[in-house]
Amino acid sequence: MTSTAPARPAVVLDAGDRQERERAHAERADALTAGHRARRARGERHPIEDFLFTYYSYSPALLRRWHPGAGVELADAAGTPRADWRWYEAGTTEHGLVVDADGMRAEKGAMLDMVERMLRRTAARPGRFGCFGLHEWAMVYRQGVHRHPVPLRLGQAATDEVVEAHELRCTHIDAFRFFTADATPRNRFAPTRESQPELEQPGCLHANMDVYKWAVKLGPLVPGELLLDAFELARDIRYLDMQASPYDMAPWGGEPVRIESADGKAEYVRRQRGFAERANALRGRILAALPAA
Repeated sequence: MTSTAPARPAVVLDAGDRQERERAHAERADALTAGHRARRARGERHPIEDFLFTYYSYSPALLRRWHPGAGVELADAAGTPRADWRWYEAGTTEHGLVVDADGMRAEKGAMLDMVERMLRRTAARPGRFGCFGLHEWAMVYRQGVHRHPVPLRLGQAATDEVVEAHELRCTHIDAFRFFTADATPRNRFAPTRESQPELEQPGCLHANMDVYKWAVKLGPLVPGELLLDAFELARDIRYLDMQASPYDMAPWGGEPVRIESADGKAEYVRRQRGFAERANALRGRILAALPAA
């Protein structure tokens, strides 16, 4: 913990408010991760819900740790374990702590700029709503061995026919990179890590799941409640992602969204638009929470 006091934050939380927000946050985080933790203890796996903990590699313990966000001082917190957490410094009140936003900016400025750029550019673009979740189908196209040990709902041949009857329009590198070799040239776009800031758009389920990833990367700059909102969005999106996939997810509560049919496409787009609105609202809240450079 450094000793240089920052400019006075706009908000000071007294000890009672801090403790109540910490308690409420921990209870909410525990409820969100209870199923995953119980399955992990039993050696079981849920192919929809547990995905977030493997794809992003963020633990339940990380979700449980509450931060007030930048510009909020915690009164009478210097004697708590938080005083030893990274990116906290002395505040302007006696025994107060505040997030060391300037220290984070000095050490992680390039990362913070990248995240802010991704959030701002993605939110500013119009959403594309014609992909119908076919990225998951492209990951098993003409492939005998699949990423998930779950049966294909239509079987391999019929799954391949669905891919061949549609144009693949995936804009997200972290979905596109798992396409099979035969599916890759069928995609309208050729996403790369370098082109990600230019291709990311709010109609993409995976781009909207990544709001959670960006919130985690921003660490204590993001209020804990906002982090959990982003996690909930990612969890909800993952359900649609797998419901619309070629896999049979019914045993895990994932009744199929049959995107091979007109009704299924309509349902997918309706829910996709709702997620785009939720994700952009979260992007706006995260950007508003960031201190000026």
